[in-house]
Amino acid sequence: MLNFELYNPTNLVFGKGQIEKLTSLVPQNSKILLAYGGGSIFKNGIHEQVIKNLKGFEIVEFGGIEPNPHYETLMKAVDVIKAEKIDFILAVGGGSVIDGVKFMSAAVHFQGNPIDILQKRLLIKENTVPFGTVLTLPATGSEMNSGSVVTIKATQEKLAFGGSALFPKFSICDPTVITSLPKRQIQNGVVDAYTHVLEQYLTYPHEGMLQDRIAEGILQTLIEVGPGVVENPADYALASNFMWSCTMALNGLIQKGVPSDWATHMIGHELTALYGIDHARTLAIIGPNLYKVMFETKKEKLAQYGKRVFNLSGTENEVAAEAIEKTVAFFHTMGMKTLLSENAENFEKTADFIVDRFEKRGWKALGEKQNITLERVKEIVIMSY
Repeated sequence: MLNFELYNPTNLVFGKGQIEKLTSLVPQNSKILLAYGGGSIFKNGIHEQVIKNLKGFEIVEFGGIEPNPHYETLMKAVDVIKAEKIDFILAVGGGSVIDGVKFMSAAVHFQGNPIDILQKRLLIKENTVPFGTVLTLPATGSEMNSGSVVTIKATQEKLAFGGSALFPKFSICDPTVITSLPKRQIQNGVVDAYTHVLEQYLTYPHEGMLQDRIAEGILQTLIEVGPGVVENPADYALASNFMWSCTMALNGLIQKGVPSDWATHMIGHELTALYGIDHARTLAIIGPNLYKVMFETKKEKLAQYGKRVFNLSGTENEVAAEAIEKTVAFFHTMGMKTLLSENAENFEKTADFIVDRFEKRGWKALGEKQNITLERVKEIVIMSY
């Protein structure tokens, strides 16, 4: 097992009615920026609950944070934080709102041009504005990690950053909030979490036995509850297991001491930036084709995945290949269209564009073995057509 440090200071507050604890979770006498997205929190009653449980606090609201939050929008929020002398930010939303708040937290006191946080992938270790979250859409795990992804609209780039200072102080996760979500968003959440696990699991055999078993357990749980929670989000058993699986998929636990990949995300982010395709749907497009192109270096772990998660049998090559097909079938069950041609128009030059962009960034060796070259990136994207 690889050496590792495990640090996660987020206070996760899980279950029905936990929004009532906001009063005690937010530091007393804080001036709060309440950040949210397109306004669904007004329709489902969450905004009302939050305001009710922040009685006595001074609150400034900032809405309109986009799915795949835009740097340009977030900088407007940073201006509000500075002008209003905000000392605590509350993200009420899904991963995009939380990721946006992480950028705000880092940018307020940043010395220099905040765009460098994204373009230089800086690690943020200090000088942040503290923040908490009320999760409304399980998917990204951002409620219990220190990572964030932000889109620069002007350059059509979707870039990741993070750092130890960007863990939420607390996150309230009430599974009942998913009842009002559209099916598409729940489908996305299941596939997003599933692929998060695969990025940390489908690499090569190692000695992280417990990490593998936890990862496989999350995958099996998502397979078990995913279709049902889409159709019946009011079922608390399904909703709670779905939400907890999304958090566990990317709170750092299963990544410690083991290799990880993340090339599917790096390529998928480009599809979102170029075509506005939902993040989870880009992962469903790219992931299986990456496994096919990198089959020889991943087949041992693919075979383990096939045997343990899907109960497949046969030769190593047979099980590994069938595991990829089972993954695609699950994505289809979850409403994903797994070809770029099904999700975008005028996509014929996408592979060349992404390769050129990666080359300019110096991203010439991706994956757990740094063997996903630009030639292989091109092959993966073209296979996705």
